[in-house]
Amino acid sequence: MQDTFEERLTRIRSRVAQACQRSGRQPETVKLLPVSKTHGPERVRAAAACGLTVFGENRIQEARQKIPLCPGHLAWHLIGHLQTNKVKEAVCLFAMIHAVDSLRLLTAIDTAGELTGRIMPVLLEVNVSGESSKFGLAPADVPAVLDAANSLQRVEIIGLMTMPPIAEDPEHTRPFFQKLRTLRDQWRPATGFALNELSMGMSHDFEIAVEEGATWIRVGTVLFGSRTTP
Repeated sequence: MQDTFEERLTRIRSRVAQACQRSGRQPETVKLLPVSKTHGPERVRAAAACGLTVFGENRIQEARQKIPLCPGHLAWHLIGHLQTNKVKEAVCLFAMIHAVDSLRLLTAIDTAGELTGRIMPVLLEVNVSGESSKFGLAPADVPAVLDAANSLQRVEIIGLMTMPPIAEDPEHTRPFFQKLRTLRDQWRPATGFALNELSMGMSHDFEIAVEEGATWIRVGTVLFGSRTTP
């Protein structure tokens, strides 16, 4: 018999709690971001009935169609790559943007915030692996972006996000999560930004991410099951 959404959610929370125990953390310091991409509004409504209130989407087009059909009290985070020509819509749709990967994009979000009257919390995406196939700022470029952000009025950089290389063994992702946390700890005193949030870890490696300091874990398949065509 297939397990229910509530059973999967309970197992994930238990795994998070165990990872926190192993690393001396409190479970409430880890926030679950269900990734609802390709899953319809009915799946979101079922998840919301289990008490979840924040969801992650990858694409503006899908979110634009889905969000109005979901409960109005939910908050939405954009976790996919954002193009500058879609920034204004993103600022209107989402409560947080996880993958800001350039000063140009950060400035565009600031401008959209001026137009919409919003202050947008964002995370800087850092390419800690150096893979050319991945988006994200090179670590060496982050301090200059943070310095430039001091002049922006409508963005609030509250942390960092990363995606490690794909690995069959989740343990292989640990060095990349460690590196992001170490860089954050270096940048805090140097830049004056607290950078309290670390968005890292997905369905296959979230326990490792929690052990290494993640405050947001982005889980989709392990929670919703196999993806369908949007």
